[in-house]
Amino acid sequence: MTYVSFCPLMYSKILTFDKYFLLNQKTNLMLKKILIGVGILVLAFIGVFIYGIVNPKSPAKTTVYGYNGLDIKVVYGQPSKRGRLIFGEEKDGALQPYGKYWRLGANAATEITFSKNVLFVGKPIDAGTYRMYAVPGAENFQISLNSEVGVFFGVNEPDYSKDVIKVILPVEKAPETEVFTVTFENDSTMMKMNLIWDTTKITVPIQVQ
Repeated sequence: MTYVSFCPLMYSKILTFDKYFLLNQKTNLMLKKILIGVGILVLAFIGVFIYGIVNPKSPAKTTVYGYNGLDIKVVYGQPSKRGRLIFGEEKDGALQPYGKYWRLGANAATEITFSKNVLFVGKPIDAGTYRMYAVPGAENFQISLNSEVGVFFGVNEPDYSKDVIKVILPVEKAPETEVFTVTFENDSTMMKMNLIWDTTKITVPIQVQ
């Protein structure tokens, strides 16, 4: 008859190994669940991001107008009113408070391109592309052109040291307009660019130099 000797130390090591193996399995299972959860969150975020690009609340708009040999192009995002107070005091919850930077649209910074040298509200501006933004006020808007272009996150204020021109224009009353819109018109002497949203209209006179 063969006898197998029993070694308490070896048995203890086997038990320790089993406990370690089971603990390792549980840890791996927990890590797998965490990684799956993180993966789902990342995919959901990417899906929302892509949906926002494909179906933006404020779609991109390009307006082109020609007059007297001058072509002007404005590229901007079109936000909608959607029942909100657009221009007003910050304490009243206005979307664009008086005295605060506004990108003149939504999403990327608004850009304007002139094919020729122009007089922008009577001030000389060279042909080229500029970032265009505003500071709204109750009676007047400050409209600025800036040499910083290609800015994707237009919500960020520009580098003011790169401002090329600043002009002050009076606020005009307009029929209520749901979507921010840039339009053009002309008479026998000049072109006029109209910035219209809610019941506010700003008219910007532009001439060829």
